[in-house]
Amino acid sequence: MESETILRMTAFFGVFIVMAIWEFIANRRDLTQSKGIRWFNNLGILIIDIVVQRFTMGAAAVAVAIYAQQNGWGLFNYLDWPFWVEIILVFLVLDFMIYLQHVMSHALPIFWRLHRVHHADLDIDCTTALRFHPLEIILSMVFKVALVVALGADAFAVILFEAVLNGSAIFNHANVRMPKFMDSFMRMFVVTPDMHRVHHSTKVKEANSNYGFFLSAWDRVCGTYIPQPSEGHLEMDIGLKEYREQKKLNLLNIILLPFWSKIGGYSIQPDKAEGSES
Repeated sequence: MESETILRMTAFFGVFIVMAIWEFIANRRDLTQSKGIRWFNNLGILIIDIVVQRFTMGAAAVAVAIYAQQNGWGLFNYLDWPFWVEIILVFLVLDFMIYLQHVMSHALPIFWRLHRVHHADLDIDCTTALRFHPLEIILSMVFKVALVVALGADAFAVILFEAVLNGSAIFNHANVRMPKFMDSFMRMFVVTPDMHRVHHSTKVKEANSNYGFFLSAWDRVCGTYIPQPSEGHLEMDIGLKEYREQKKLNLLNIILLPFWSKIGGYSIQPDKAEGSES
């Protein structure tokens, strides 16, 4: 458990520091809102999330993986497959299921209420990756725990996946500029910042695309891939159309957002969603 925390924190802080410096040196877009206020809000949510996890589920996925292994629960505890095969398969399955979870967070109104907190950021940078409602964090952990039990995943595979997931989320939300050839090559395998930025467009069709967090293959295979935003990365609007005033998006209002506002028009049915308010 201690090694899991060290690995996750190392991945988190290491990638965060690198991307924050990269944003300072070579940002992709000029920010439209106060960086200080946004960072205060986004880091504030992170602190709340950490406290909530501390008193609820914490590192439940790894703990459950260890318990399931000790008690012979789950698929891989019945299969005598090589360890490296299990690690790869567990990683692929978890990454795909996180992709599906992300799709459902847009498709189901009750989940979209929570997920809007993430999309309501009026700019996108490495701190946007930290901007998730505490209740969404808990639901995500419950989902991962159920997956880990069903798979009988080895604890090392879960630790590895969690570390990669944390680091990749910070990377692909970063407001960084990279050579076009590098982006084109990298996105054949992993989600790049330019690829994921499309997902944060105010345009419903674009926001219903590019759901992947690490591997880019799932969007291509499942037909949810859009290469570039229609208005270009420099001109596109980030966030949600119904929330455009930063003063109304302070930390308290962000936490209360799922409970006091109506549901926007995001849906996995793009033809229907385009005609609704989003």
